[in-house]
Amino acid sequence: MIRKGIKTGEVMVVLVTNGKNLPHKEEFIALISKKIKGLVSVVQNINSEKTNVILGPLCVSLWGKDTITDYIGQFKFEVSPLSFFQVNSIQTEVLYSKALEYANLSGGEVVLDVYCGTGTISLFLSQKAKKVYGVEIVPEAIENAIINAKENKINNTEFIVGDAEKVIPELIRLGVNAGVVVVDPPRKGCDKTLLEAICSMKPKNIVYVSCDPGTLARDLGILDEFGYKTLEIQPVDMFPQTAHVECVVRIERK
Repeated sequence: MIRKGIKTGEVMVVLVTNGKNLPHKEEFIALISKKIKGLVSVVQNINSEKTNVILGPLCVSLWGKDTITDYIGQFKFEVSPLSFFQVNSIQTEVLYSKALEYANLSGGEVVLDVYCGTGTISLFLSQKAKKVYGVEIVPEAIENAIINAKENKINNTEFIVGDAEKVIPELIRLGVNAGVVVVDPPRKGCDKTLLEAICSMKPKNIVYVSCDPGTLARDLGILDEFGYKTLEIQPVDMFPQTAHVECVVRIERK
């Protein structure tokens, strides 16, 4: 797997192996460090499971940095092998700017960012929110998110590791009441229990960022059952010359 910062030119090469042993790694590193312009990181990822998931849970830095740096708009991000980060950072700025517009923030709102990844959307929302809580199940991504907030001198964000459907009831118990919720789930969309937990907060607005129109349609139907109306959908072409499209959806409580 190769990651490249579009604006920085930094390159990370991740070798996915089915065991810890990696023969000839010194020769391999010597070769690619000469051949690949902008290379700053070589990482071994170990995935010994028989699964369709590409990356395993363990990463070992073989050479250079643990992360690469890239920018989305004015914000600087450190990206690790396991953390989610959009591959098209130029169109990502368009996507997140639309999400910020749909959130319709006035400066006094508490916002919940579900599937926050490395905190990319959270930092965009922080510009106009009173407080942003980011929730993500991948610990490495949350570590990146905390670093990214510090790097960008953002002090109104808080990042939490865990399943959102378990974290949200705990936040409610602690008195956190989000007026706006943003979700950016994987292709499979959101579990119904998660959508139910989100709606239990009674947010005024929900912004749904989707990479799969099919699961998006399903989840919008569920949100409608819970009392939320879809007002507007904006597709964003993140992957030119393919059939894939991202969508940003503005949803409001009826």
